[in-house]
Amino acid sequence: MSTLSTLNLAALQEAVAGDAVAIRGKALLEPAGGPGDKVFPPSHQVDDRSKEPGAKYAREDRRLPGGEVVHCVLLDSVQSQANRMEEALQALWADKRIVLPVISVSFADVAPDVGVVTSLSAPHRVADALLRDSLLDGKLFRLSELGKSFTYSSVRNAAPLFGVCPTGLVFGLWDSTGPKGGLGAKFARALVSEIVGFGAEAGVKTSSRIDPAGIMKDAGPVFVAKERDADGNLTWTHDVLQAEPLDAKKPPKTPDQIELVRKWGKKDKAGKPSAIVHGNIAPSLDEVAGGVTIDHAEQTVVLSLAALRRLLFGGGDVEARTVLAALGLLAVVATEDRGLDLRSRCLLVPQKDGALKLELIAKDGKTTPFELDLKGAVELYEAAVAALPPELRFKKGKDPLQPGETLAQLQPSDKLKHLVVKSRELTAAGAEIEDS
Repeated sequence: MSTLSTLNLAALQEAVAGDAVAIRGKALLEPAGGPGDKVFPPSHQVDDRSKEPGAKYAREDRRLPGGEVVHCVLLDSVQSQANRMEEALQALWADKRIVLPVISVSFADVAPDVGVVTSLSAPHRVADALLRDSLLDGKLFRLSELGKSFTYSSVRNAAPLFGVCPTGLVFGLWDSTGPKGGLGAKFARALVSEIVGFGAEAGVKTSSRIDPAGIMKDAGPVFVAKERDADGNLTWTHDVLQAEPLDAKKPPKTPDQIELVRKWGKKDKAGKPSAIVHGNIAPSLDEVAGGVTIDHAEQTVVLSLAALRRLLFGGGDVEARTVLAALGLLAVVATEDRGLDLRSRCLLVPQKDGALKLELIAKDGKTTPFELDLKGAVELYEAAVAALPPELRFKKGKDPLQPGETLAQLQPSDKLKHLVVKSRELTAAGAEIEDS
């Protein structure tokens, strides 16, 4: 078995041209707290009657190479890994370290918490409805020339999408909300990664809170105040006469008419200090989503070069596929470089000698290991982009796209702004007030 010290452009081009079917990576991981420390997988909605330990986790049995079957739990899904990789690419792009076509739309003026959404952060990439319902030069994005350019992209004509959103060709894309609806272009994922915990045993989580002010549950009730704060947000009051009435035509006239006003909170918490996060929280046990202990975790990464070879660009096919392969590798390496802090209490680190190892897989199954760090991955990607033929180079208009430069900056349409603002108003009200 031969070994590449590093993967250079010539070797990647040779692999993409037909010598290899995939690039594979494997990492052996453990909790940052060490073997036996508890980790928390992503939780999922389950039937309230499902009370067995670990019910909210994606669990399954997997067969090991020797035939042993072990209990496993999903720690990070293919979709979540793709999002993390795109986030890592966006960080490199924002730092002006790479050239990459990116389309953005800013919601900062109506929703500062959302800020800027890009084709690297939107769930459906460039085909996302947030971009579809935004404007480019006063015209709905999908009706603009740029927006129209990738509508009819396909496996046989991938060049238009390549110039607008190459990550869509790496991580997959379905243009289901575009002009063609469900018949819109579909591109399968060429890069997949997931992290699985092996030998998983469900645990128990405890929770409690002691209020330093000693506020008791009978210190209420509390109500929604008629007056809003300076920013228009809801506030609470203990005074019935200052509370918001259920019917504006029938406000309370005496303090004992609490049935006429809105209590703060929902259902069993309505009117209690706990509805406004005051008071003690009694100790409780959670077995349904109480975390897990694992023997170890494994990350598996596969970049399908066979999938990339199905894409046609009308010339410069090998060069374009090489850029996509280099982009996928850069996404993998950049994500590893940021660390695998998946969520609260789920920080994973490599075991001794378990860091991610990459290898080329030939058509006959032979493997060729290689090393690639972040600096090398950036240089490999830059070299691949520089080798593109003129007709496929990343451009903004007629000018070459620069590192960190946005391909197009959109503005949310008025109707989209309305949905965003209204949603926040409903969240502020509905999260605290039960519908009358």
